[in-house]
Amino acid sequence: MIDLVCLGKAFDLQKEIVAKITGIEDSRVVNCKSLNGDLVFLQSDTSINPDLANQKVVVGQKFLDQLYLGDVLLLKPNGFVRILFRVKSNHNSLFVTEMCNSNCLMCSQPPKNADDIDYHYTINEQLINLIPKSTKFLGITGGEPLLLESKFVKLLDDCQNLLPETHIHVLTNGRYFAWPKFVELFNGIDKERIVFGIPLYSDFDENHDFIVQAKNAFNQTILGLHNLGRNEFRIEIRCVLHKLTFERLPRLAEYIYSNLPFVEHIAFMGLEYTGYTPYNSKLLWIEPHAYSTELEQSVLFLNSVGINVSIYNIPLCLLTPSTRKFARNSISDWKKEYLEECIGCSHLNDCGGVFGTSKIQSAYIKAIID
Repeated sequence: MIDLVCLGKAFDLQKEIVAKITGIEDSRVVNCKSLNGDLVFLQSDTSINPDLANQKVVVGQKFLDQLYLGDVLLLKPNGFVRILFRVKSNHNSLFVTEMCNSNCLMCSQPPKNADDIDYHYTINEQLINLIPKSTKFLGITGGEPLLLESKFVKLLDDCQNLLPETHIHVLTNGRYFAWPKFVELFNGIDKERIVFGIPLYSDFDENHDFIVQAKNAFNQTILGLHNLGRNEFRIEIRCVLHKLTFERLPRLAEYIYSNLPFVEHIAFMGLEYTGYTPYNSKLLWIEPHAYSTELEQSVLFLNSVGINVSIYNIPLCLLTPSTRKFARNSISDWKKEYLEECIGCSHLNDCGGVFGTSKIQSAYIKAIID
């Protein structure tokens, strides 16, 4: 899911519909069509256009000027319209569940204990059929996608069959991969077009398990990584930077080099101050400059031994000069912002900005003037 557009008022819309924008008459009327041919019209006006009488209509949508031909929407009988896919974005994802078997202290989207797998699966089955076949990148996220089990394998298979040019990036804690029989379910998948992004927060099991709030999670994650590597799947390791992770970063880098040489990418990630993080702020929050030494040492070590390494979600001004070249424009476009302090920065076009969703920002953000 991308974001919520607006709560309007629906007429003659009896059920949720996944529909693709097929026509934009002007900034006041948008035409949508579902897989089975249902037509729905969106209006910015709050009263139905007489020409659309007896049609499925959602009125009061104030953001129609942000929609484009090919965007895919979820339309609800209560008037909510949610964007599921943006043709102009490089950060689209299938959201598959809000459930998770971990409960990370810094989770930006805290899990819910309600079985929503079939609900989201039905939506995503339709969505995959409506996404342009020319799409280059697509994420899969949750919650924990592997909780779908066989449905997840089917979802991947549909993506690869219906979207032959698309590369898939799956965000998962990877714990289910600790069971070899589960990994074998994926052997029919095109391994070149899928990457599993799996978090590893420490080289020390108790530290990792405390951060994810799940007993034995470290051992399951490591075993899962080795099972994936043994089956030649592509793997990215992710580590979110905060008080509980930064001190052991150099040891984590050495652990990855020594024990997980088959991974193809390591991403060190700035903290998004939302979700659980504000409630655990005393445990987690630290200014990025306070871990710059450990981050620099880890990044330069991994780079020196030939492992592809990146820094996500941290603006360039908070990084040391030697690590700026590893920074990536990683924040989803619908979350990304630049602050007033960024005005006049010589590197603004190269900087990934900050999370607009974060409730606080670093006090050390400032324009770099060369």
